[in-house]
Amino acid sequence: MCRYSGNVCDGLAFSCLASLSISTVMPKISSDTLWEQAAAEVHSLDRGGKEEDGGETVTERTVFLIGSKAGGKTSILLRCLDRDEPSKPTLALEYTFGRRARGHNTPKDIAHIWELGGGTSLSDLVQIPITPASIKSLSVILILDLSKPNALWGTLEKLLQAAQARLEKVFSQAQQAERAKPGAKHQTAPHSAASILPKDYPDRELISPFPVPLLIIGSKYDIFQELDSDKRKVVSKTLRFIAHYYAASLIFTSIKSESLMSKTKSFFSHLAFGLDRGKTVSCESTKPLIIPAGSDSFSQIGSPPSTDVDITSLHAKNPKDLWKKVYERIFPPETTGEQRELKDPAKDQQYSEPQIDAMRAQKNQLEQYKRNAAKSWKGLELET
Repeated sequence: MCRYSGNVCDGLAFSCLASLSISTVMPKISSDTLWEQAAAEVHSLDRGGKEEDGGETVTERTVFLIGSKAGGKTSILLRCLDRDEPSKPTLALEYTFGRRARGHNTPKDIAHIWELGGGTSLSDLVQIPITPASIKSLSVILILDLSKPNALWGTLEKLLQAAQARLEKVFSQAQQAERAKPGAKHQTAPHSAASILPKDYPDRELISPFPVPLLIIGSKYDIFQELDSDKRKVVSKTLRFIAHYYAASLIFTSIKSESLMSKTKSFFSHLAFGLDRGKTVSCESTKPLIIPAGSDSFSQIGSPPSTDVDITSLHAKNPKDLWKKVYERIFPPETTGEQRELKDPAKDQQYSEPQIDAMRAQKNQLEQYKRNAAKSWKGLELET
């Protein structure tokens, strides 16, 4: 299920031709059909950019938002795009775009933005935004609801695993495609975070960089502040470890704070348009965390907070597993009933439509009646 934002929309299955004005986004060519224009668009994307009349290249990037269900993803995105409109529940997977001019009378760079709804329940849909065409300029933003610490680790673990598995598959496909080209020499895969880390990156040999640039946003900081100080420290230190382990940036924010949203927008614009993300760094657990990638280290983070936990009894396989075990001792995962995943969005109460639901119920009853009737007729035929 996709929802589009923009002026013009044409799509096949899940393949979305962005709802952008063709006159401003597509190159001006002499083709007579939409399909020829779409083909030219694909070729221009393969070249890593497009040229407008003045010969200047238009940069295109893709940003993929994932995170906690009802964690504020849409609200944060709208603020980052300076859109004054009410946020609505995300319908499975949604697409929108943003444009930004580099200066006066200059081409506008484009950010293709995908947002995954449903928390972890629809993680299979990561295959739609993560494609061979998008990974060359793809970034991932993971938004975690700080007001629900018991669901935090499970959410980040499942979503990052799903995204990473898809990225590795697409990188592998890209390598195979390059090798299969006639006369192709040794080719390298599109750039990944691991390949572009500077040699002096903190703990370079101990971390496992995410395949593409990753930003972790802790949302609802205003509610998070109401937690016990020791619990806040556990959450903060754990997310610092996760962010540093994946070579990601980390920021805590709240849509009720203009200052925090301004800093969040800087991080977003850095990924979406290549702008400067600022130099502010805040690592104190008593304040909102603002930690650009490469600004932290394991020595500064320290060991897992072992409040009432005997670390030696946890039998962890690796440092990440140790942090998980300690965290889940302090914040036990939600029970099976609470974290039951709903694969069919049509059954999710947040998308309820009384009139449509009533008609659907009638149709289901009719289909059940027809199935029962068919069984009855088959029984009569066997008896005769």
